[in-house]
Amino acid sequence: MVLRVDNLCKSYRLGEEVVAALDCVSLAVEPGAFVALMGASGSGKSTLLHLAAGLDVPSSGTVEIEGRNLTLMGDRERTLFRRGRLGVVFQSFNLLPTLTARENVALPLLIAGARRADVDEKTSRMLETVDLTHRADHRPDAMSGGEQQRVAIARALVNAPAVVLADEPTGNLDSKHGLEIWRLLRRLASDEGRTIVAVTHEASGACFAERVVVLRDGGVVGEIEPSGEDDGHLVAARYQELAG
Repeated sequence: MVLRVDNLCKSYRLGEEVVAALDCVSLAVEPGAFVALMGASGSGKSTLLHLAAGLDVPSSGTVEIEGRNLTLMGDRERTLFRRGRLGVVFQSFNLLPTLTARENVALPLLIAGARRADVDEKTSRMLETVDLTHRADHRPDAMSGGEQQRVAIARALVNAPAVVLADEPTGNLDSKHGLEIWRLLRRLASDEGRTIVAVTHEASGACFAERVVVLRDGGVVGEIEPSGEDDGHLVAARYQELAG
């Protein structure tokens, strides 16, 4: 398994009260799989993703990426590992406004000290993969939300990470551009063998995944296996049964 979490728990203290955001969750993801995490606000789906990305540390349990245990790493080691082996996509794009699309995508390679020729070749290839070659020299404010998110996805992929973790990747997009992003993620998994785990509350997006893991109150309550993008209604109905 490229990603494995075992008995993962995360608790927060609010005054005298201890709140369990994640309660002994286990999950395994194979290379090349596209998995969606669904759940209501507060169900633990984003907490699970952030722990898997090494952006937070669990109260107990383990997170392994390619057999490496992130929970045994210190902050610096975890940061370096995330930079090299994980791609993270956020709802808010997080592009640098003064840089062009090409420069935003190249940034992880430049930080890693890659050779200029490699930077140029890999950046161009990733922009082509997300169909943005024609926007390479545009800054974020000259691009649509969908185009900005495609730049963010290209940036997440440029280092050839083991896993791409996407947190509500279409949350700031309209339905048309959101659909384009889900189709892109599906293509990256199906055609290029990318491993993708995406958090969403949208059945219309989750149906692009091959597995939908449903969370409620910090725990996994079931899974759904869509057969394609026309299964939105099926996913929505089954999700209601599981999430209550």
